[in-house]
Amino acid sequence: MSPRRIAALIRKEGVQILRDPSTLLIAFVLPLILLFLFGYGVSLDTGHTRIGLVLESSSAPALGLAQSFENSVWFDVRRARSVAELRPELVAGRIRGIVVIPLDFGQTQANAATASPIQIIVDGSIPNTASFVAAYAEGVRAAWAQGPLPAISIDARFTFNPELKSRFFLVPGAIAIVMTMIGTLLTALVIAREWERGTIEAVFATPVTMGEFLLSKLIPYFLLALGSMAMCTILAVTLFGVPFRGSALALLAIAATFLGSALGQGLFISGAVKNQFVASQIALLTAFLPAMLLSGFIFEIGSMPVALQWLTRIVPARYLIPSLQTVFVAGDIWPLFLPNMAALLGFGALFAVLTLRVTRKSLD
Repeated sequence: MSPRRIAALIRKEGVQILRDPSTLLIAFVLPLILLFLFGYGVSLDTGHTRIGLVLESSSAPALGLAQSFENSVWFDVRRARSVAELRPELVAGRIRGIVVIPLDFGQTQANAATASPIQIIVDGSIPNTASFVAAYAEGVRAAWAQGPLPAISIDARFTFNPELKSRFFLVPGAIAIVMTMIGTLLTALVIAREWERGTIEAVFATPVTMGEFLLSKLIPYFLLALGSMAMCTILAVTLFGVPFRGSALALLAIAATFLGSALGQGLFISGAVKNQFVASQIALLTAFLPAMLLSGFIFEIGSMPVALQWLTRIVPARYLIPSLQTVFVAGDIWPLFLPNMAALLGFGALFAVLTLRVTRKSLD
């Protein structure tokens, strides 16, 4: 390899990047859009869920429990006289559940030997929200029944994320999705663009080797993707309030190992299909969708069928997301980082070999 030829090719690729607005849009504008969508549009928090409250009893215990529901930070309560009055609201999705305090609630509450039941009706069309509503409603009832002097006091501590904000793990996961998207999509177009524009023949007529050619394509986009990663990290900390408890060195090491895999996958796709439109579609199908669905970003891997759990092992984002979430909210935990980084380096080496095999100095 000739450092002089590689430097000249990198300079040529840098000029082409600056002249191509689509590349800069993918590298810097698309991450902003996706990060804002995931940061503000996606939330698993269930604060102030709208529910209906049917108070059939006017006893003091019933009124006290109703007051507890209305004072809860988890619910936005609307009172009604009957379930029939609230059922159309539940069907229309304007409320997510109905809590019914029955007529004999005061009598059963006075009898220590008898439980004091309440009815909780939830909208099962959204299972996660239904489970949250039922659990939180039972929690409000249990806290009210416990009284001012409970026999058992529970001191719950939530490590790394005391306020249980879903944004603290959604935003680092969104950064992983963004890096998968731009890392693969950027390089999926570069070799195919050379074939479509007919400039690949000029490259083949020079003494440039395929290794030098591929390095000149990889290095500029590697630096561009690192710049995009830095931008996303700054936005995550300053705009979305996500803590960054790790070190810049750990983040750089994690990002670099992942980008080697993502950019290598894009180069392999670009060299294999030689068409920009087809390459972009394959990049979306093989990188973006698996990263969204099979990486643990939204759906927990442990709850998937066993076959899908094994399938997630060939998704590079599966190894990036836990590392990013850890370096943001927990800190530098290298025993967790190193196995994931080793897997990503393996993916990068595999794609490098495959790219060299499909990219030959031949017009055939």
